[in-house]
Amino acid sequence: MIDSDFFLLIENYGITKDIILDIAYKTGLIVRKRELMPSDLLYVLTHGMINDDFSYNDLAVRIDQDCNKSVSRQAVCKKIKEPCKIFIQELVEILLKRKIEKGECAKVFDSLNYKRIIVQDSTIVKLPLSLFEVFSGVRNKKSKSTNVRIQVVYDLVAEAFISFDIHPYSENDAKVTSDLQIEEGDLVLRDRGYLTLNEIARHKKDRADCIFRHKFKTIYLDVNNVEPIDLTGMLKQNSFLDIEVRLNNKQKTKVRLVSSPVEKSVADERRRKAKKESKHKNPSKEYLEQQDWTIFIVTMNNTDICFNDIQKLYSLRWRIEIIFKGWKSNLNFSKFHNISEIQCYVMLFARFFMAILFTNFFYKYCKTVIYQKYKKHLSLIKIQKYLAKHPQLMTELFEEITRKNNKVKNDNILKLCRYCCYDKRNDRMNFNQSFDQMVSLS
Repeated sequence: MIDSDFFLLIENYGITKDIILDIAYKTGLIVRKRELMPSDLLYVLTHGMINDDFSYNDLAVRIDQDCNKSVSRQAVCKKIKEPCKIFIQELVEILLKRKIEKGECAKVFDSLNYKRIIVQDSTIVKLPLSLFEVFSGVRNKKSKSTNVRIQVVYDLVAEAFISFDIHPYSENDAKVTSDLQIEEGDLVLRDRGYLTLNEIARHKKDRADCIFRHKFKTIYLDVNNVEPIDLTGMLKQNSFLDIEVRLNNKQKTKVRLVSSPVEKSVADERRRKAKKESKHKNPSKEYLEQQDWTIFIVTMNNTDICFNDIQKLYSLRWRIEIIFKGWKSNLNFSKFHNISEIQCYVMLFARFFMAILFTNFFYKYCKTVIYQKYKKHLSLIKIQKYLAKHPQLMTELFEEITRKNNKVKNDNILKLCRYCCYDKRNDRMNFNQSFDQMVSLS
């Protein structure tokens, strides 16, 4: 029979079998009662995405094995259409809208008075060439490749995903920068690809904060006479900067410009990388000179939050890079066979569904238990890999976590503690150790 513990789990997120059935009828996924049940289809799609079950035949076999229902691959094929795409997309939206208890991270950030600390970034996934016209990609005289760009928004305080968006490769980060829904009391961390002057002004208007790395050729104005400042000259004279400037936009928005010099080896590596990535001409002398500093644009007025604090906060943005690495390594985000556009969307949303369960639920819960018992940090990538390769343990955890007593067997926790925690290293810190440093801001 189908694993009932899976449905006990997703009921905790507001997805009951009745809701699944209602959405299936509403979207047209099911029109007759004797058809393949949408709950069975959801189960095999989501579990199949982490077990290499990509083809219609693979899914039909899994329905037979796990749901005890014999169906043909043709029957599965008929279901993977537009209604199926809308069906699983709506279920993902239910998971994303589900109110989640704040994670352990919230304790660190309480004194900073931020309701949410949002990180946003995009990842590129390669698709079959047959989808080139749909999602765009890269083409030159010799070859072409198809890519899709996935925009992800994650809240560090709740330790939970906020949104997923699928875009053509050609729709870069700058084009979607204003799509982010911000609220009063947010802190937003994004890379320079999202930096626009209007976006910073929008944060100020909505009483939200943001931190950006300085982008070369951005013009800053003197806060008093509104004349352009010589940033490179000021850096050479002062090295460390923490000044108020205006942006060269319509509102002449006031921001803080905060900088600190870096080690020579770091600056040299930046210059080497800049020259290597330059496509048409060598970087300018001024650009190369500015690699001697790390420069931040911040909207925070509190000068007690100094450069080191800002750098620690901004470094947490790398959490989303760890998430992307886990997706591609363990949740099959980089694996696609020759599929249609609808199949592509269904597969992506099925993977989003499982990504939410892994990150918002499994990892978050088990991480807390392991740290409380053993003072060890659980690795998101390692637990994803371990559970994907040992589905029986995942089933046991489903069952144990959904019990009313909410206790996990100690032997299962010991397995995760033994095989899925960070190793102790003296040369670098893992994410959780870096995060622990944020306590110094509290």
